Amino acid sequence: MTVVDSRRDLPDGRVTSAKGASDVLLTDRGVSMSPVDDIGAGRGPQWLDGWLSANASEVVAWRRHLHANPELSRDEHKTTELIGNLLRSAGLKPRVLPGGTGLVCDVGSGPRCVALRADMDALPLTENTGLPFSSTVEGASHACGHDAHTTVLLGAALALASATALPGRVRLVFQHAEEVMPGGALDVLAAGGLDGVERIFGLHCDPRLEVGRIGSRIGAITSASDMLELRLSSPGGHTSRPHLTADLVHALGTVITGLPTLLSRRVDPRSGTVLVWGAVHAGEAPNAVPQDGVLRGTLRTGDRSIWAELEPLVKDLIAALLAPTGVGFDLLHRRGVPPVVNDRDSTFLLRAGVEAALGEDALAGTEQSSGGEDFGWYLEQVPGSFARLGVWDGVEKQRDLHQPTFDLDERALAVGIRVMVHTALAALA
Repeated sequence: MTVVDSRRDLPDGRVTSAKGASDVLLTDRGVSMSPVDDIGAGRGPQWLDGWLSANASEVVAWRRHLHANPELSRDEHKTTELIGNLLRSAGLKPRVLPGGTGLVCDVGSGPRCVALRADMDALPLTENTGLPFSSTVEGASHACGHDAHTTVLLGAALALASATALPGRVRLVFQHAEEVMPGGALDVLAAGGLDGVERIFGLHCDPRLEVGRIGSRIGAITSASDMLELRLSSPGGHTSRPHLTADLVHALGTVITGLPTLLSRRVDPRSGTVLVWGAVHAGEAPNAVPQDGVLRGTLRTGDRSIWAELEPLVKDLIAALLAPTGVGFDLLHRRGVPPVVNDRDSTFLLRAGVEAALGEDALAGTEQSSGGEDFGWYLEQVPGSFARLGVWDGVEKQRDLHQPTFDLDERALAVGIRVMVHTALAALA
């Protein structure tokens, strides 16, 4: 295993883990870097405290190695290999998914089983953090925190494996391809990854929440997210004679402004349904009516029932808008992911895990996001809860997800491990 040490030697022979240090790649002979603070230290159980005390530096090293070596969706081969090797080193028996990336693994024994999930793919985004362990892969980075998610679940797995006994089985789901559609959650389900599982839990980095706090809510915490691609067609012609053709650019404008407005009058405004266009293109010459054009955007809703009705509704509204223009159209409505709707009982169990791991003050409320997350597919099969892991240090400027400058406070790693472990224990109690 190769890991990253961000310490540097000072002229007097001392070492430091300060930012800006040049990184050093180490082999499996060990890790010499200093661990970060464990906010929940002393809360037990004894085997968890002991494991974190002995392995805190390894945990940080795993995250930095993953951060420096990001892999895009469905190409997470080295990440899968690293996780598998570490799990096997603890005596576990991981199973790689049929596609060659992503894996599932059980720890513990008994008829009852709960699942913990982490996603592990990177974004096609160039990093601009200046970190000593920045991405070494051009055009790819962990700007959504999946390196932290993977590290947290890996730490939870090895900590659970160190326990003398567990009250049941914990299914570890290291999921590939969360950032694309269709997401890797569907592959996990197709491979039987949740067979026999009672509940499933997950965490996601939240740069707006201070480290040491966990945001949770009952009900929808993310939204459904669909992709729309609308292609228009016209005979084309001269802009001096628009009455002799079908004015495609005018028709595009009609849909751009008209469709979001009509949707706001046809669906419940409390559902959080929103259509935003992200790309439009038609024509080249200023004096020619183009023959074709394309419009692309995202359609999101926080309501599961409305999500099921949107595709035929959108098509009907587009047809009505374009009918007077004479312009033809072809609509590709790619359904993405359902909303993540947290089960009440599972959320209470997760909150109990947070309290046991960190104390009651660590609990925070959180709003529903209009972002999509394929964890929703799991909750279509079994109850569960998805929560937000605070990663902001409370001092520096908040750096949002999916931005080249995103970074996190590494104290959140031990926090996440403790929350995952205690949540699993609470769910199996």
